[in-house]
Amino acid sequence: MKDLFTSKNAAMLLIDHQVGTIKLARNIDHDEIVRNARALARTATRTDMPLILTSSQEDRFQGRLFPDIEAIAPKAYATRVKRPGVVDCWMYKPFKDAVQQSGRKKLIMAGLTNDVCIVFPAISAVEDGYEVQVVVDAGGSPTATADATAIERMRSRGVVITSTNQVMAELATDWASPEGAAIQAIMYEEVLKRLVEA
Repeated sequence: MKDLFTSKNAAMLLIDHQVGTIKLARNIDHDEIVRNARALARTATRTDMPLILTSSQEDRFQGRLFPDIEAIAPKAYATRVKRPGVVDCWMYKPFKDAVQQSGRKKLIMAGLTNDVCIVFPAISAVEDGYEVQVVVDAGGSPTATADATAIERMRSRGVVITSTNQVMAELATDWASPEGAAIQAIMYEEVLKRLVEA
C-alpha cells in the first residue's frame, strides 16, 4: 500500500478521553474504549510520534482525562490543551497551533464522542489539507445510530475510518522490525491478549 501513515509522518491526536465524557458512549464497552485509547497513546509514546491531547471543560461533568493516559504520557498530559468549551477543537487556536507545530500532515484522531467531539475536527482538518484517519473504536457515541451517522458524515468528507488494530498494523508495517515488534507487543497486551487467552 502506498502513502502509509508511519510514526515518522503522522501525529496522534486524542480528543476528550475524559472520565465523564466516556459515560456518553453507549454503543461500545467502556473497557474497550479505554484499552484502545491506551494502545494508541502507548504506540505514540513508544515510537516518538507527536501525541497531542485535549480536553473540554475539565471543571464540569466531563472531568479530567483518563488517569491511564496521564500515566502513559505524562509530558503530553502536562501540556494538554484545555478547551473552555469550543466543540470543534480544530477551531480552538491553541489546539490547532499544537498540531501545526508538530509539522505532520497526516493525523490519527480518536476521542469521545464520535458523534460530537471527533466528527467536526476531523472534517475541519481535511478541509485544511490534512490527511485524517479516525479510530472509531477508541471512541463511541450515545447510540449506534449517532455513531453510524457520524461515520457516514466523516467518510463523505474525505476522512478515513479505521480501527485500533488496523491503524497500529499500518504504523508497524513489518512485525519483524524493532518498531513493528514493539507495536505488536502493545497490541497484544492491550487488545489481543483477552481474546487469545480466553
